[in-house]
Amino acid sequence: MTDFGAIRGKVVVITGGARGIGLATATALQALGAKIAIGDVDEVTVKESGTTRGFEVFGRLDVTDQQSFEAFLDEVEKQLGPIDVLINNAGIMPTGRLVDESDVITRRILDINVYGVILGSKLAITRMLPRGRGHVINIASLAGETHIPGLATYNASKHAVLGFTDTLREEYRGTGVRFSSILPTLTKTELGSGVNPPKVLRPAEPDEIADAIAKVIVEPRSKVRVTAVAGAISQVVGLLPESWGDALGRALGAQSAFLDDVDSAARKAYESRVRGNGG
Repeated sequence: MTDFGAIRGKVVVITGGARGIGLATATALQALGAKIAIGDVDEVTVKESGTTRGFEVFGRLDVTDQQSFEAFLDEVEKQLGPIDVLINNAGIMPTGRLVDESDVITRRILDINVYGVILGSKLAITRMLPRGRGHVINIASLAGETHIPGLATYNASKHAVLGFTDTLREEYRGTGVRFSSILPTLTKTELGSGVNPPKVLRPAEPDEIADAIAKVIVEPRSKVRVTAVAGAISQVVGLLPESWGDALGRALGAQSAFLDDVDSAARKAYESRVRGNGG
């Protein structure tokens, strides 16, 4: 049984912390005694979430802007002390065929999902290396280990996060700074609204992802897949011959889950937000 006592007193920063996985994680870690700072580009919602739950630090954070990110981390360290854990959680997932995706949206996905993770990791490493301790946890996705029609650019961004995090793990081995990737399946958050999961793959609850993150803080691992069933299927498909893996994906419904099977009305609010000024 995991002993979560080591989390007590840790300073934890979570990007995209106003809702969804980020908020569930902040809430869970606060309950375990961590000092929580959440940042989000949605200034209104992050203030509501931070105030309601009594987090120590909360405010606007644009992960694509170096000045915004650095200023936020400076404020956290000013109020709470050195950052122990940075969770790069901010990300967006517009769906649809690549030919219908504007260049603006393509760049937006890559800016938030990839550059935001790289920037946050770089800023955290700079602070953690001199202390010889720290943990950067990047929220990737099982989509980063496979390919799902309707999510081409999102898939690319999560493949990038996995490769980036694995490289940092080796680049800074022995420094005391640790790196982990969390790979959720489709999760019951606004990001997954209107999407019916492929057959036999139930969507994860945000609390399941939060629990996985808490465990990896206490017992660091390079990768954690959630749920266990979805993670196992992802790994098996990766080992199969290409034609077999693709056929299995089609049999499970992955071919249409993020395209023709999407409930556009249920997903409209999320798509509007992330394609505009949300994220």
